[in-house]
Amino acid sequence: MRLDKYLKVSRLIKRRTVAAEACNAGRVTINGKVAKASSEVKVGDIIEISFGTNPVKAEVIDIQDTSKKDEAKELFRYL
Repeated sequence: MRLDKYLKVSRLIKRRTVAAEACNAGRVTINGKVAKASSEVKVGDIIEISFGTNPVKAEVIDIQDTSKKDEAKELFRYL
């Protein structure tokens, strides 16, 4: 799944356009490497987002095309 879509579906970032802008600005990394919005996300990847003052680090647990608000928390784990 594309990184920008995963960030939106998991609700780490609320809108896909904002997620794409953060990726293109170099604020998102996958496993320590700067990632573009089109980068593929796999289970087990570590995503780090430096958006705002507090960086967020999360591990991908599951990948789904869509999710409800309650199910979104089960797609990743904060580190």
